[in-house]
Amino acid sequence: MAMCTTPLAYYFEFGGTRPAFAQQSSALWRGYVGTWEVRDARLYLIGLSGSLEDGTPATLRTLFPDFPDRVFAHWFSGIARIPQGKLLEYVHMGYGSKYERDLLLSFEKGVLQETQIRVNGVGADGAPENYDVAAFTTFPRQAR
Repeated sequence: MAMCTTPLAYYFEFGGTRPAFAQQSSALWRGYVGTWEVRDARLYLIGLSGSLEDGTPATLRTLFPDFPDRVFAHWFSGIARIPQGKLLEYVHMGYGSKYERDLLLSFEKGVLQETQIRVNGVGADGAPENYDVAAFTTFPRQAR
């Protein structure tokens, strides 16, 4: 499921070292995609993909060399929003688009506290379903 929340940004805000990620497209200004898992009511970062400005791949090992397979996201307290259903209202930038439902996962120091479903309305027949990146502009790599 796609998530309209960036828990790793909290890690960087609290002092985690942010490498120089390459911005490869207008759909991914932060330069990376994190893969997350909730297991036993705990949030884990289980994957990271992207590129660094020097062209090397960015992986989970790049940020957490001692935890190359999974990292407990103890730094994240907040709500992870997972849009579901048909698109109701499109907003071009950020996570402002509205879908029929939002699955809201509330975390405190990486531990799941509450799960809610917020119903936002009913989408029109033929409306796109579920949050996804549909199109983007690619920035070519510069020769060095």
